[in-house]
Amino acid sequence: QVQLVESGGGLVQAGGSLRLSCAASGRTFSSYAVAWFRQAPGKEREFVAANYRTYYTYYADSVKGRFTCSRDNTKDTVYLQMNSLKPDDTALYYCAARSGGHSNSDLRYDYWGQGTQVTVSS
Repeated sequence: QVQLVESGGGLVQAGGSLRLSCAASGRTFSSYAVAWFRQAPGKEREFVAANYRTYYTYYADSVKGRFTCSRDNTKDTVYLQMNSLKPDDTALYYCAARSGGHSNSDLRYDYWGQGTQVTVSS
């Protein structure tokens, strides 16, 4: 089993920044895709960003230009740098992993973290 632990969430003013971390333990492989999803109250879980093989990154249109997803395989950690945060970014953020390439669908991911709360005030 692969275990994922998110950290770095918190309360921030609109326009501010946060960096989320997703640390993996267990049998983790560099070929695993790692994605970030978020879910706000009353809304469905949505794709945010993903990384595959370090140099392949994917972003939802709503966060392009503001968020950056990166990976450090030596630490088995994936990061989500969030800049220019908006109140609409408020959600519980999850990291997820799957073997092989990335997917925008949460149904394709086998391993999930517990989530970290991001709250952006206006």
